[in-house]
Amino acid sequence: MSFFNLISGAGLLLLPFLAWIFSENRRVINWRVIGWGIALQLLFACFVFVIPAGTKIFLVINKAVVVILDSATAGTKFLFGRLALPPGTTNEAGETSLGYFLAFQALPTIVFFAALVNALYYLKVMPWLIRGFASFFTRLMKISGAESLCASSNMFVGIESALVVQPYLKEMTRSEMTTILSAGMGTIASTVLALYVFTLQAELPTIAGHLISASFLSVPAAVIMAKLLVPETGEPITLGLKVKPYYQREENLILAIINGAQGGLKLLGGIVALLLAFLGIIALLDLVLGYAGGVINNWLGLNFDFSIKGILGYLFYPLTLIIGVPPADALPIAKIIGERTVATEVVAYQHLGELMKAGLLHHPRSAIIASYVLCGFAHIASLAIFVGGIGALAPTRLKDISELGFKALLAATLGCLMTGAVAGLFFHQSTLLFR
Repeated sequence: MSFFNLISGAGLLLLPFLAWIFSENRRVINWRVIGWGIALQLLFACFVFVIPAGTKIFLVINKAVVVILDSATAGTKFLFGRLALPPGTTNEAGETSLGYFLAFQALPTIVFFAALVNALYYLKVMPWLIRGFASFFTRLMKISGAESLCASSNMFVGIESALVVQPYLKEMTRSEMTTILSAGMGTIASTVLALYVFTLQAELPTIAGHLISASFLSVPAAVIMAKLLVPETGEPITLGLKVKPYYQREENLILAIINGAQGGLKLLGGIVALLLAFLGIIALLDLVLGYAGGVINNWLGLNFDFSIKGILGYLFYPLTLIIGVPPADALPIAKIIGERTVATEVVAYQHLGELMKAGLLHHPRSAIIASYVLCGFAHIASLAIFVGGIGALAPTRLKDISELGFKALLAATLGCLMTGAVAGLFFHQSTLLFR
């Protein structure tokens, strides 16, 4: 175990302490949530990265996702032809790829995965998986059945996860609501998994397995941070109870696929709209900050990066160090993590891939840790989506939900950093999993 692995281990313990500092009630600490949350992360990571059987399962899952992903591209190749071919590949007609195009190669797979997930709901596979994980979290961490059910569903879906506990939303405590928001923003949905795999697969062949691993690790991390920032002081009506997922089953499988695809198309449109709007606004703000920053730099003789990405990078720099990123790579990784906060994880993963491709990272562990930290919807756009979406399901609680939004975003961000610390703790360059 290297020095940086030890740093990651220390960061794993320090991050909950940071959440406690910002807690709205420091006297109330649920040690069972913290203890079992960290234990679950360590046990899962140990099984995947240390135990040979777990490593084999990891590689099988990674290969399975890649195979499914290849099937997902059949529709895009039919619709877009050479534009849909990944770089360095050819089609049956002998035509070569024209390069990487996010809009034609990665984004359309969202529609396929949305249809697939909806089909799995109809076949009762998804509810069975969600109930299994929810029962696990309820029993060990002693949180309410409703919040554990919703948190578990976030490993597979996004804002739709709130639907599985819709009947309980209006009666939830502030702490439960924070947990739901934090788990939603601290994880990613399977519908967008392919997008990130496409972005990093060329540089990190096992990225699919890592993203799935990160999705599992992030759930207890988000719960820990939520319970530290907004401790439970009320009486959850589903405390310790097993809750069945609430969902409306389609009439038949074909209808489930159709409605899933249409929902995926709406999600795709939302992502495209967010990217167009936020990247444009960020570029405009960078122009203003760049001009003002240039004056300040000339006046004081500094070389400070006054872009939004640069400013957030400086803020995240110490946090990047404490999760085990080597100092040589800490600032560029910190900027990418900071960028995720305002420009979504889609842009952050793209820039991480560019850093890896250009060979600008000095240590392999830096990219691995970053890929785990970025595996979450912890950004401003997602905050608006989750607050608005859950508020629409429970309009009587909209005031509470809006007040808890930024605390949940902080919890989700710290939870993602905690997941990165776990990856850094178990990183070992000699294993195939981290190549």
